[in-house]
This record gives sequence, structure tokens and C-alpha cells, in this order.
Amino acid sequence: MANGKIDLKQVFGENVFNDEVMRERLPKNVYKALRRTMDEGVPLDPSVADVVANAMKDWAIEKGATHYTHWFQPMTGITAEKHESFLNTISEGRAITEFSGKSLIKGEPDASSFPSGGIRATFEARGYTVWDATSYAFLKEDEGGLTLCIPTAFCAYTGEALDKKTPLLRSMEAVSKQALRILRLFGNTTAKRVFATVGAEQEYFLIDKDLYLKRKDLVFTGRTLFGAKPPKGQELEDHYFGSLKDRVANFMKDLDYELWKMGIPVKTKHNEVAPAQHEIAPIFENANIATDHNQVIMDTLKRVANRHNLACLLHEKPFAGVNGSGKHNNWSLSTNEGQNLFEPGKTPHENAQFLIFLSAVIKAVDEYAELLRASAANTGNDHRLGANEAPPAIISMFLGEQLTEILENIEKGNGTEKREREYLRIGVNTLPPLPKDATDRNRTSPFAFTGNKFEFRMVPSSASIANPNVVLNTAVAEVLSEIADRLEGAKDFDSEVNAIVKEIVKNHKRIIFNGDGYSEDWIIEAERRGLKNIKNTVDAITAWISEKSINLFTKHGVFTEVELRARYEIKLEEYIKHINIEARTMIDMVKKQIIPVVLGEVTNIANSINVVKMAMPDLDLTTQAELLKELQLNLNLLKKETLELEAVLEEAHSFNGDIFEKACIFRDRVAEKMKNVRVYGDKLETLIDENKWPFPSYEKLLFYV
Repeated sequence: MANGKIDLKQVFGENVFNDEVMRERLPKNVYKALRRTMDEGVPLDPSVADVVANAMKDWAIEKGATHYTHWFQPMTGITAEKHESFLNTISEGRAITEFSGKSLIKGEPDASSFPSGGIRATFEARGYTVWDATSYAFLKEDEGGLTLCIPTAFCAYTGEALDKKTPLLRSMEAVSKQALRILRLFGNTTAKRVFATVGAEQEYFLIDKDLYLKRKDLVFTGRTLFGAKPPKGQELEDHYFGSLKDRVANFMKDLDYELWKMGIPVKTKHNEVAPAQHEIAPIFENANIATDHNQVIMDTLKRVANRHNLACLLHEKPFAGVNGSGKHNNWSLSTNEGQNLFEPGKTPHENAQFLIFLSAVIKAVDEYAELLRASAANTGNDHRLGANEAPPAIISMFLGEQLTEILENIEKGNGTEKREREYLRIGVNTLPPLPKDATDRNRTSPFAFTGNKFEFRMVPSSASIANPNVVLNTAVAEVLSEIADRLEGAKDFDSEVNAIVKEIVKNHKRIIFNGDGYSEDWIIEAERRGLKNIKNTVDAITAWISEKSINLFTKHGVFTEVELRARYEIKLEEYIKHINIEARTMIDMVKKQIIPVVLGEVTNIANSINVVKMAMPDLDLTTQAELLKELQLNLNLLKKETLELEAVLEEAHSFNGDIFEKACIFRDRVAEKMKNVRVYGDKLETLIDENKWPFPSYEKLLFYV
């Protein structure tokens, strides 16, 4: 970045072992073999691995790298790395650089300390990382230099998947297989694969790092456990799409540069609704690559923020009373020839195909709504869903007026008339009329059709996007499989297509809702329709081990039952650990920070009253006396609630029964008691001089960036 100027074409992908680099450095036969694996899913020929590894090593060393790592995504939800140098010694102390095909294809990190849900015991340490040739290797740059990162899957010695990537790749194969069956029935004989494609919009908060480090709750839990409401929040709606502050703009420029170098096609950046909240969004990519890139984005957000003396908060609800952060997962299906399967066609035949794929998603979302909800469940999202401008915890679909009307006509047996393209007349002569989109946007819908893709808005901002896409891919694969079975045996293809669409609309239209998902009326209406409102993580994640889920995932080879039960155990353990850390942090803040400050203030006021009384006995000291009384009252209540929190936390830890029951105790007793503690902590903040309060206020955190 010379003189602050960025040459986009030159910078983009400069740290990626991408197609251009491979074409230049690999022999033609090796390049073609590798491309077949990447494009068509053909198994990789091990004989080409040595050639690829050597070329990759030479390229990385020329760029300045000294180490490589198998970069993988264990079930912690973040990424993991074990760095190995290219150095290898030979006799007489001389050194050579070496990177073999074996080292490229397979690694062996210690698997004992990663979550396994009982798949592996602590003493069973062996696990394997396996190169994902469909995702480009890249160089990650930090203060330690450049490291060659090789995207890999991670599995146990016994073969079970211990990561997020492996099930995602399996689900992509499943949906591709079933989608191709449908395409063949509609006469497409040339498409070789169907890719699930994803564009993940990432929301986050930026706050001053010095202020961040003064808040134990932010450091340990990612969210504020205390915080009185500031005089101003987001009610003026002046932050959304507002001008970027210079400090934030410089951060974003640096962020774009770092991500572009790693070949991540970030395109959009803007201020979000809440003060200090922002968003970054990339262009669509294949789901596994989009998932890899989103993990890199989250990591890079934090690293670049630190460089600018900022802290990036990815928690779903770091601040009470203002918008939380999500990750809008824009999902679609496209052939290797570039055809988007959710793009309406120009002919009746093309539109019939579109309606089949659309209907498949409608049925999949309705049939597997609980699984979709489970895929978006974590402790942070429990605070976000149903709160400030977040979708409710009820799964529903928005299709828009035009599509809904078409489906209703099909259900009733009426013909569907093609609408003429409408134009928006803005009423200003100098502004041209704009083509009107077929659907509006509905920000309140958790699952909205937005033209040629579906936007799943429930996904947590801090989580990997792997699970939601695993569920979407597999659920849609199952419905496409059912449809293909019927169409392959149909005597009258066109009539059967119409019958399938009509049947799906009739049986699953309850999931379609185009109204205000934030309204109380919708909660009542959803219950009437039989749609579940699953408000918390503990209840949501039981869907992973339902008989229906086990049958779905095992049928399509995405998860084994053992892998599903392991993930269920891990999610429960994760929930318990998060609530435990939050409760312990809250107790620590009360005892070591809030109580000492309030005691000091109580003493100061009491002394002040005594001094003034001695000097002027007849002076009215009602204000001081009332403040002293209010401080002491709330201090006593804070102490009482904190002692009770300690007691219920100890009881929760001592429970040795079923892990689900233990998670329920943490949810129903520990988390609920924390709410009571916060009430009195926040009240005391409003009564104390802001310069004496032991940690930065919401006002400073949200507005002093």
C-alpha cells in the first residue's frame, strides 16, 4: 500500500496460492488433476501431492514465509493452528527447506484437548488434519511474520469428524447429488455439480481498547454484565449508514487491505444501527470457502482493531438496550455452469424448475425448523433473538407479495399470470424510473427470500456459519430426494411437478409469513399455526439428537449418530461453561469493584452530613440523607443478590446428574439470578459520580470511539 493508495487488481489475492499461481507453477497435468478435484469433486490423486507441495513451499518462501500450518476449525467454533517450519537439517549442520506431499495432505495435531463430546478420552490424543483441496491455501500475516495456512478437515483416530468443516463438505456433496437428480429430470445434462453458495454479512462493535481493558466483563465474557442506560442510544437512527468516523474509516481501510491480500472478496462496509456497531460483507462464494473466509474475517477484525488501539466485539449482545449483532447467512444453490437455481426463468419450463427448488426450501424449512433454530443457538443469541431489531426465535419464511400470490394461485388451481415489470416513479424529473424488485425486503423475518437467495438472519455473530449451512444443505437435499423419487417415477412429468408444488404449498404454507416479525401479534399467530418459539439454547439444541434429525443426517452421510450426540454434549458443556464464567465474573466485579466504591461513597456522604450538621445544625440535609439511604438500600440488595448468586452457582456445580438437567439449572437459576444482581448494580451506577465508578460507562464505550 504505497502512499496510502491501493491497487485493487494487484493486491487482491496476492497472498493466496490461487488458480493463477497454480497455473503458473504446476505442470499442466498436475494442474488439471487438481482442478478436477476442486471443480468436480474427483478424488485427489496422491501422486500429484508432492508436486503441489513443493510448488506451494517455494511460493510461500519467496513471499517470506518460514512456517506452515494445517489450519482447521475444531468444535470450539474458532480456528486452530500448529506451526511447523520448512526447515530440515542434513549432515554436517547444513539445512534445507522441505515440504512433502505427505505433509501437505495429512497432519497430526494433538486431539485430546479439543472438544469431542466423548468421542475421544483425554488420554486418546491422536487426531488427523486432512487437506481440503477445494479451499485455497493462503498466507496469514501478523507481527510474527507470514505463515502458510493450509485449510484442512479434522478427524479423530477412529474416523469421526471433530470439526466444523467435514460435515459441511459432506452436506455440500449431499445437496449437490440430489439437486443434480432434479436438473437431469428437467433436461440439464451438462451440469456436473451444484454448489451451495453463501455470503455472510458480519456485524460487530468497535470500542476503544483502553476502555475495553478496564472492563473485566468484556475481557472475560465478551459482553457487559453491568451498564446503566446512557442518555442517548440508537433512537435517533443517526448511526445507521452514517458517515464513518476517521478512526473507524482508517481501521476499515486497513481491514479491507488485509482481507483482500488473502483473497477474501469483501465488498460492503457501513455503520450499523447501534452506536459503535458496524458491518462488513463479502461477495458470494462456495459454502466451504465462505465459511473459511468468515473465520479469517473474524480473526482479522480483532487483529486489525488491536493495531488501531480498538477492541472488536463479536458477541451477539455486548450492550443491553441497543441492537445486538448477527451474521446474515445469504444462501443459494448454483451449478458449476453458473446457473442460480433460485433465479426465476424466462420460460414455463424454467419457471417450473424454479418452483420445484423454491418449494423444496419451503418444505425443508418447515419440516426442519427446529434444527435450523438449533443451528443458530448459543448463549449470546439468547440475549439477542427477539430483542432490539433481531428476528424472533420463531422460524418463518418471507417470500414477498408476488411469489406468495403465485403459490396461492397454484394451490387453488388457478393459472399464474405473468406480471409486467413495474417501475418506481420517484416524482423527480431528473431521477430515472427504477425497475421494481419482485419482492420487498423484510428485516424482521428470520429466513427471507431476497431475489435469488435466502437470507437466514438468526445466525450468531460470533459463531461459525458451518452449522446453519450444514442444516440448510442437508434438509434441502432430503426434500429434493423425495421430489426426485416422485418425478423419476411419474407418468406425466408436468402434471406431477404441478401436483408436488401444490401439495407442498398446501401442507407447509404455515411457515410463510410476510408481516412484522417483531410484533406481539405474530407471536400469537405463530402459536396458532403450530410454529415453535424456542427462546433459549438449552431447549433449542435438543433438536440435534431427535430421531428425525438422526435419520436425516445419517441417511445423507453428513453425521453419524455418534457425531450428533457428541455435538449435543459439546453444546451443553459450552453453555454451562459460558454461564459459569459470566457468573464468576459478575461476582468478582461486585466484590472487588462495585462494593468498595459504593462503600467509599456512603462513607463520604455520611461524613459530609456530620460535618455540615456540626457547622450548620439547622441546614436542611434531606437530599444528602435520601441519597445516603438510597445508596445503602441498593448496596444491601446488591450484596444479598450476589450472595444468593454464589449459592446457586455452588449448587449448580455440585449437581452430578444428567448434563441436560445441569444446563437447565444454569439457565433457570444461575442466569436468572444474574439478572437480579445486574438490576442493583446498574441502579448504583446512576447514583455514583461517574469519575468514581470503577469501570467505563455505556456512554464512554459507545460514543467515545
